[in-house]
Amino acid sequence: MTTFIDLFAGIGGFHLALSRAGAKCVAACEIDKWARQTYLANHDLPAGLFFKDIAKIDTSLLPSYDILCAGFPCQPFSQAGYKKGFHEAKDNRGNMFFELLRIIKETKPKALFLENVRHLIKHDEGRTLATIKSSLEAEGYSFNYKVVKASDFDLPQHRPRVFIVGFREDVINREGFEFPQPIPNTLFMSDIFGAPCNKSIGYTLRVGGKSSGIMDRRNWDMYIVNGEVRKLTPKEGLAMNGLPPDFQMPVLQTQAMKQLGNSVAVNAV
Repeated sequence: MTTFIDLFAGIGGFHLALSRAGAKCVAACEIDKWARQTYLANHDLPAGLFFKDIAKIDTSLLPSYDILCAGFPCQPFSQAGYKKGFHEAKDNRGNMFFELLRIIKETKPKALFLENVRHLIKHDEGRTLATIKSSLEAEGYSFNYKVVKASDFDLPQHRPRVFIVGFREDVINREGFEFPQPIPNTLFMSDIFGAPCNKSIGYTLRVGGKSSGIMDRRNWDMYIVNGEVRKLTPKEGLAMNGLPPDFQMPVLQTQAMKQLGNSVAVNAV
């Protein structure tokens, strides 16, 4: 059976997607205590192999595995954040890629599956992505990337994200990798709300922030449903990210919405 580890795991979007594909998670890491609570409510992990801080992971404790998955911190590269990239000081977030690189160097998985915000491509005039590419290639990995929207894979949310896929140099036919082609949408916001909605494809879920109003250009969580203004709840957010309706979110609604804003789109993965 193919195995994987889930770093910067959030609430486990990668875990759910790869499990659906028949793979098994053998370790994970997530520093946010509320996201850890949600993760453990929904996913099984081997005892002692849910780490809190990637910088403190002793890789000799990690079991053998095939794929390294990581939605590494996007705030340093996002339009909504400060776009400081590797210079982001808060919580040392800008340096988290290099902690990720340490894990890769020390464990040498067969494949890498990374995710970040679309702006990563243009950050620092392309130098950030070039550093990531050269760093991974120096460790013997191929480098493929593409901006994929959740709406490319039948989820009613734009959510454009960069997916980076790499294979170790001894993996057979690694150069033959191609990203899958988008599929037609069959699920729309009217289906999510169960009533006519003013938008067919929804706004990208955000990490947080107050509602800005239906007419505000920064609006992200207000819709006109059946002729009335309606605000997104975690129930709709789960469906927009491809998470099942029985997915447990044992946290306050503000935390739940933050976690959904941080999550990967399961169908896209």
